[in-house]
Amino acid sequence: MISHETVMTIDFLRYYDLERYLLEDVHHHFHRDGFLSAFDFFAIVIWKANRAKTLIARRLLSKCPGENIDSAVSNLSSSLFQADNPRERLRLLIEDWGFHLPMASAILTILWPDYFTVYDIRACEQLGGFHKLAHCTKFDKIWSNYKLFRDAVGAAGPEGISLRDKDRYLWGRSSASQLQQEIARCFSKAETTS
Repeated sequence: MISHETVMTIDFLRYYDLERYLLEDVHHHFHRDGFLSAFDFFAIVIWKANRAKTLIARRLLSKCPGENIDSAVSNLSSSLFQADNPRERLRLLIEDWGFHLPMASAILTILWPDYFTVYDIRACEQLGGFHKLAHCTKFDKIWSNYKLFRDAVGAAGPEGISLRDKDRYLWGRSSASQLQQEIARCFSKAETTS
């Protein structure tokens, strides 16, 4: 459990802008220390899917019997830091720690934003594909298709922006399109045709 002293050292104005906090502070802490604190790790989890934090905490504790959440997160994040390459980092999260691709890619995006991008349904919709990647179970297939997804994100959006900004661009375009459609329907459910 996080100590009161740790909470008091957090700049709450920076934490309010969670993605900025993650990409600047958490990223820096990780590359400086070689591991993540439980607070920083779960800040990433909350950023991707707040509803998943309890399930992920239970999964980590089940992988590290007899340890507390801080130790489990330290073990996981240290193994990521020590991994030799991007493929091994994704493999560790998926095969060794039981993460699904959307959360695994979110964690890795914060830690290595120049190489990883978040696998997300909105990006898939904007790219017109890659939906089935979420259901792959064989790691080699996940890896090869994730690289294609990452390259497609990198090719999307305006020229001259980072991979992370291209991901944001796709998410923003999807969200704006959804809102336009909802306004056009006056926020009623979409009609279905039989």
